[in-house]
Amino acid sequence: MARIDDSIHAVILAGGAGERFWPASRQAHPKPFLRVLNQGGKKGGGQSGNTTLFGATLARALRFADPKRIWVVCGGEHAKNVKAESGLPARQILIEPMRRNTAMAIAYAAVRIRAEDPNAVMVVLPSDHVIPDARAFAAAIRKAGRAARDAGALVTLGVEPKRPDTGLGYIQVGAAVEGAGGGGLHKVRRFVEKPDEKTARRYLRQGGYLWNAGIFVWSVQTILDELETWVPDLFAALGPLVSAGRRPTARSVAQSYRRAPSVPVDIAVLEKSRRVWTLPLRFHWSDVGTWASLAEELGVGAGSSKIIEGRLIECESDGNLVWSQQANQKTVALLGVEGLVVIDTPDALLVTRLEESSGLRKVVAQLKATGRQDLT
Repeated sequence: MARIDDSIHAVILAGGAGERFWPASRQAHPKPFLRVLNQGGKKGGGQSGNTTLFGATLARALRFADPKRIWVVCGGEHAKNVKAESGLPARQILIEPMRRNTAMAIAYAAVRIRAEDPNAVMVVLPSDHVIPDARAFAAAIRKAGRAARDAGALVTLGVEPKRPDTGLGYIQVGAAVEGAGGGGLHKVRRFVEKPDEKTARRYLRQGGYLWNAGIFVWSVQTILDELETWVPDLFAALGPLVSAGRRPTARSVAQSYRRAPSVPVDIAVLEKSRRVWTLPLRFHWSDVGTWASLAEELGVGAGSSKIIEGRLIECESDGNLVWSQQANQKTVALLGVEGLVVIDTPDALLVTRLEESSGLRKVVAQLKATGRQDLT
């Protein structure tokens, strides 16, 4: 049975367009709401998964937080999906009037939670990660929560890097923390947001670096204090929200967002603060940030293709990932190819090598530049 910690509030960030998952992920229906993992996986047929990435994130949060202490930050265009899938009351769905990146999204949630629970510990969860061992994850969150509450630490969860990924932040691990709040935690010597490939390769050779999982644990007061120190213009923008207390209006939210700079929390606070600790994870984690990483999750490789939806016929082909999002279950035939991702949606078709799929933002940028926002 899940063990609930009454001091913990979970905040799920459900913004962004998931451009590296184009064409399945769009502004109106982004990656967190896709059903991509529980596929049929058999040639000649397949089936949709029955859990979205957002739904899986919510289920993990319920292992350590009371439903009344779970919050979602999202855009207005995603509020209907969030409400339908989570069943959360409207007061716990914090709608952003415009995009201002993660520092403002987190600040909005922190101010809102502090108005109800000044001593709260806040767990920030991206809505689109894969963590199969939910029990171990909940135990890690509780450990990080104790450090956040007792030592005032900003705790980021760290993952042993498998490759020189340039889409993730890196944590240089410092000395082990001793005494209260310790137990497997380390101080962070340095935090680097999304290095170039040469630098990422050097980090892997050197050792002593972890990927930043983008999962943060801190008290609401500590993160607001750090925002005031390191991003004073963003903190000042929170004035209307703070004044509104437990009953923020659409007007007070809009006023704060209009004044706030757009900056990731990693750059705004974590790269500067001296209060950052890390808890290395000892279980599997993936941000499934690209079609290639999803293929890895699904076991795509030599001799093994996977289909998320639709029908697949292969001849002298393997190691491919296929998704045919068609009501008539269109059959995709592959002959003499390997290592491809084929995503067929009603209005767009993607065919690329899995190893090139991280560059899909270029395609989305070109579509926007040519006025094809209908495809983004």
